[in-house]
Amino acid sequence: MSNLRDRIKKLRGDDPTPVGEAVAQKPKEAQPKPRAKPKAEVEYTVQKQKVSLGREAYQDLKRKIHRKLLDALDLTILSELKEQEVKEQIRVVVARLLDQSAVTFNKRERDQFIQEMVDEVLGFGPLEPLLNDPTISDILVNGAKQVYVEQSGKLYLTDVEFKDDGHLRHVMDRIVSTVGRHIDESSPMCDARLPDGSRVNAIIPPLAVDYPVLSIRKFRTDALSMDDLLDYGTVTGEIAEVCGACVSARLNILISGGTGAGKTTMLNIMSGYIGHSERIVTIEDSAELQLQQPHVVRLETRPPNIEGKGEVTQYELLINSLRMRPDRIILGEVRGREALDMLQAMNTGHDGSMCTIHANSPRDALSRLETMVAMGGHDLPQAAVRQQISSALDVIVQVQRLPDGTRKLSYFTEVLGMEGEVVTMQDIFRYERKGVSSEGVSIGDHAATGVQPRFVDRLRATGIKLNPALFMPAR
Repeated sequence: MSNLRDRIKKLRGDDPTPVGEAVAQKPKEAQPKPRAKPKAEVEYTVQKQKVSLGREAYQDLKRKIHRKLLDALDLTILSELKEQEVKEQIRVVVARLLDQSAVTFNKRERDQFIQEMVDEVLGFGPLEPLLNDPTISDILVNGAKQVYVEQSGKLYLTDVEFKDDGHLRHVMDRIVSTVGRHIDESSPMCDARLPDGSRVNAIIPPLAVDYPVLSIRKFRTDALSMDDLLDYGTVTGEIAEVCGACVSARLNILISGGTGAGKTTMLNIMSGYIGHSERIVTIEDSAELQLQQPHVVRLETRPPNIEGKGEVTQYELLINSLRMRPDRIILGEVRGREALDMLQAMNTGHDGSMCTIHANSPRDALSRLETMVAMGGHDLPQAAVRQQISSALDVIVQVQRLPDGTRKLSYFTEVLGMEGEVVTMQDIFRYERKGVSSEGVSIGDHAATGVQPRFVDRLRATGIKLNPALFMPAR
């Protein structure tokens, strides 16, 4: 322990030994320190603060200090310290290295530089402040010099930059390696999930023609509730009441929408109406659902390893889940040959199941399901597939992201059955767009169509009675 204290003193500057000689060489068996937990108060608009140096000179200084820092640090020592102590040691060493350089910063620039070096060592470099910002939902990196974020449904270009594409590749490697994945020329595309649940897609040349591209869908630690959707105007009180009744009465629900429309959020919120006595099995590509029930089994797909082996698909997980005695199955997104098995599960005792699908309307959602069944190699007549769809699904919830960035439940549609060779449906609620304000905000209202849904009888049989006025249009 005394030896450890002596070596820390040298790191802090209490020993006259030069920084570069302060610690011994890092042993080969030393493990890298896990990424530090982010702090929400870190700013990311840093380029405006770099007035003492040009951008290229600033990046060059970061590279030199970073190299000296890694030479000075002994991760064996740091691994024995608490996270906050590790950060403090890095700050002390960076401050000493800055003092030995010929560059002069004001206090704000100096503090920002030191924080960026901490992020480079323990976090994900320039992306760390973006990951810390709770208002950001997506981070989109198009090469080293172009980083966009999505806030409140709109994209904004930030002033965050990487030194070059090599620096970006280094951060990408660090991100995917945290979950045991890799990305290189032999495997130039990768999906991963960060330890905090954020979903990552990385793609590099030659598949990405011009530069490496990184996309991060951040994971919300504070799951939204139906009350939040009411506050945002995504749904009305009447729609919320009907949604809760349908889930409680074990209707099979398909949630449809485009990319970023809020399908997973809606699925997560509606699952909150499931009873706590039920066994729920969730199947996802990247585990994002935050179910609050006590009896939840979470399954996640696995991509192939570097040799192209070991892949586990949603289809295989769905087949396995049927042997796990689920009361309900929640499929994060139906996208392939698992479509038919999901429909069959809904038809054979696993009622109350839910899933999402990429589609622009309820009718398109049924067409996509039909196409997926055909693409799965199932040699079934079209009429038989449509019969499976019509008997499995009870409700389609369509969500949409409008041009102003707001999300709306645009259709609440009941699936009725078959008439001839056509699956028949009826809209119960619709969002009617009426125009755009001078500020660019979409104007519109949710409205009941006046149609009494047939599933009311099923709700009544389970003890759920809805006021018929819920389905009447406002006067």
